Amino acid sequence: MPHINPDGARRNRSWQRAGADLYELSAYLASVVRELPGDDIEFGFPREPEDPEARPENRAALDWWKSAAGPFAMHASLHGMGFGAGPWFLIEQAWSERCGGLMARCAEATESLGYALHDVERGGEKGFFRIARGFCTRPDSRYMRAHFMSLGDEATAGRFRPSSMEAVRALGGDPLTLVSEMPLFITPGVGEELGPPDPAAIAWRERLETWRERLRFGGAGNEVRAHDTEARAVEAEAAKAGLRPMPVPDQMRLQWSFISAGLEQVVHELS
Repeated sequence: MPHINPDGARRNRSWQRAGADLYELSAYLASVVRELPGDDIEFGFPREPEDPEARPENRAALDWWKSAAGPFAMHASLHGMGFGAGPWFLIEQAWSERCGGLMARCAEATESLGYALHDVERGGEKGFFRIARGFCTRPDSRYMRAHFMSLGDEATAGRFRPSSMEAVRALGGDPLTLVSEMPLFITPGVGEELGPPDPAAIAWRERLETWRERLRFGGAGNEVRAHDTEARAVEAEAAKAGLRPMPVPDQMRLQWSFISAGLEQVVHELS
């Protein structure tokens, strides 16, 4: 499925220039729209065959998958993240000890393009269990619900439905499910001190929030010109601090490396 969230793309059209090889930090910070936890497409698949409150995109995708002969051997959900030290690869927990070849190939492809792997230790929060540098288990709706319940946020916990990965695995078999996370912007230093806490990640988060607050105001005439000046200032400060956009073609190359390595891993498992 080349695109499962056209409404999300439409809401973010102001900073996602069609055909762009790079995105602008100032436009992203000023305009990005992200759905709240539990409201996004990824965790919106039907809980049971008849789930009229699930989003129509999710119901349509699941119906299409059910029309296939099945069960599936592999499912990849291709994602981007706003910021990271580099690419981050998430793997089905049931396959986490069977993917040595996949991990080696993705690490090599990442290094060949001059990127570091993103690394984080979240201790199982939301289903993220670290496997190795740059590799982690994929998130899971059960862990998501447990996380928000632990925070006393029952309303958010109750909004989580199965993810696409869980939906595909519920159709039978033992499919390898993968999630890619390609950063739109590289924040160097993150993960060098794994944490938690990760001091580099905290520093970047604070700096980005400061830039976001400076950029997020509207208006016309002189205010627009002032905004353009502020945008140029933020871009200059970001470049000086070492933040850089990750070229979209590089993101796509590494997405494909992940998919093809996954297919090779599945073939190896079946042979």
